[in-house]
Amino acid sequence: MLKKRLIRIIVGAVIYAAAILIDIFAGINHWIVFGIFLVSFLVIGGDVIWKALRNIARGRIFDENFLMLIATVGAFVLQDYREGVAVMLFYQVGELFQSYAVNRSRKSISELMDIAPEFANVMRGGKLETVDPEEVEMGETIVVKPGEKIPLDGVVLEGTSFLDTSALTGESVPREVQPESSVLSGCINNTGVLTIEVTKEFEDSTVAKILDLVENASSRKANAENFITKFARYYTPVVVIAAVLLAVIPPLFLGINSLDVWSEWVRRALTFLVISCPCALVISIPLGFFGGIGGASKWGVLVKGSNYLEALAKAEVVVFDKTGTLTKAKPTVVDVVSFCDETPDELLRIAACLEEHFPHSMAKAVVEAAKQKSLEHEEMHSKVDYVVAHGISSYIDNRKAVIGSYHFVFEDEGVEMTQEIKDLISSLESKGSSSLIYLAIAKKLAGIISIYDPLKPEAKEVVQELRDIGFDKVIMLTGDSPNCAKAIAKQLNLDDFRAGVLPEDKASYIESLKKEGNTVVMVGDGINDTPALSMADVSISLQDSSDIARELADITLVSNSLNDIVALRMISEGLFKRIHSQYRLIVGLNTSFIVLGALGLLTPQMLAMLHNGSTFLIASGSTRSLLH
Repeated sequence: MLKKRLIRIIVGAVIYAAAILIDIFAGINHWIVFGIFLVSFLVIGGDVIWKALRNIARGRIFDENFLMLIATVGAFVLQDYREGVAVMLFYQVGELFQSYAVNRSRKSISELMDIAPEFANVMRGGKLETVDPEEVEMGETIVVKPGEKIPLDGVVLEGTSFLDTSALTGESVPREVQPESSVLSGCINNTGVLTIEVTKEFEDSTVAKILDLVENASSRKANAENFITKFARYYTPVVVIAAVLLAVIPPLFLGINSLDVWSEWVRRALTFLVISCPCALVISIPLGFFGGIGGASKWGVLVKGSNYLEALAKAEVVVFDKTGTLTKAKPTVVDVVSFCDETPDELLRIAACLEEHFPHSMAKAVVEAAKQKSLEHEEMHSKVDYVVAHGISSYIDNRKAVIGSYHFVFEDEGVEMTQEIKDLISSLESKGSSSLIYLAIAKKLAGIISIYDPLKPEAKEVVQELRDIGFDKVIMLTGDSPNCAKAIAKQLNLDDFRAGVLPEDKASYIESLKKEGNTVVMVGDGINDTPALSMADVSISLQDSSDIARELADITLVSNSLNDIVALRMISEGLFKRIHSQYRLIVGLNTSFIVLGALGLLTPQMLAMLHNGSTFLIASGSTRSLLH
């Protein structure tokens, strides 16, 4: 599409140049020259003319297309063919530049299939049948094997496992489930076999809600209107009415019915239409947006449309996802607390020795922490028993050693719980611990390992800078626990946060902020963020985000640095300060030209020269860098 448009403009420009040369040097019949200019005009601006006529038929008269139409037709009536074609050419070149910048970063929105289950194993007549999830009814029993997606919401009847809930909550730490635990569709079963009673049909399931939210949120997302469109809506009727009055009122006021007098004032009215066309505005604004989008790309920021820069410039609230956005999404050991004679390093070494047999991310974090401390170990334990969804059991020096979850260590294995331990757990959680791993030897707690998802190094500074450059609120949404979320919010000095939220909760919260009159920016990276990204006025994703998040987002940070949000805000604000400054200058110049033309003090040719000269000078400054 863009290529065809470019070819059309080039062909039209070549015909236009040929018409000028023929007009100057050939000295051929006037109507032949007119015909060549008309062909170039139709080739360059045919789509604008069609849009204008179509919108008129639909009752939408006063837009930028109509403005271009009346200005160029007026120039042709005055036999100023060069001016008429030049106005349309300027406009189309400006639009082409903007379209190029937009299409350079735009991607088609793909289907959200990463979380959509393809099948369900349902128990019917004592046999397991593989069916479409939509065929499963509420109350039926399904079986989910390790590695499979949970197809429908339900309650666990049998089995224990760890679930990968990142698609829904964005959290990297697996969630432990056991009989009577509620489970949501879209999660991935990592370890044990689960037997689940279905509590919601597919159309009401969590995964179906996410799909629906992403598909329909765009219809509720009010895109910022094009600046030229808004300008033309008010400017065009004023210009048209003024031109009509200029053609009619003076002859009537003078009381002269001479055809020459009427012709002169009609000519002045047509000149008025041509000069009043804000060519400088028409070309400088698209070029300015092109410069803004291009400048952003130099900072590693891909912007999919100028309207998003406009919305970003006036946004009051920015909302962040937590995991992978404000944090690194890499579980890390931050603390080892000893409850025995062994040192924290020795406990970490023992834990790593056991955890290397465990496949999930927290276990890997323990092993990595020991490796970084060069805590090499030998197989100091007997055979390892892997207790699905709970932990590991083995023997060290003929003493039973267990490591794993709170439920496994204190409830299943009967390790004594004291008030001191309870206080310590509360303390670690309040510091923002994502998860706690418990190590017990001979029925006594030996140590607690605190796992934390570290903040990105620039996160705190960026939050403050966003507030400094005009955002009223900086908010965090997370599927993580309230204690962890509260600790993160305190570290970053956030204005507000919401914890334990699902994708639909995030979208609802964004919608509530918009209903309060806020222009909202949403920054997220995961599938669970996509409904909220779709709902926000401006959505921002990171390069490391999920494919669907990047494709849905209006803006992508290629560098993955949150600092780029600050730079982009400054670019957008600088761009609109420039546009408004140019707007005032253009209106002032055009008003002067209009008055001079209406009074007949300058000829149409002189006015055209001044008009085009000012257009060139103003437009030439539109692509200057907005950041230094």
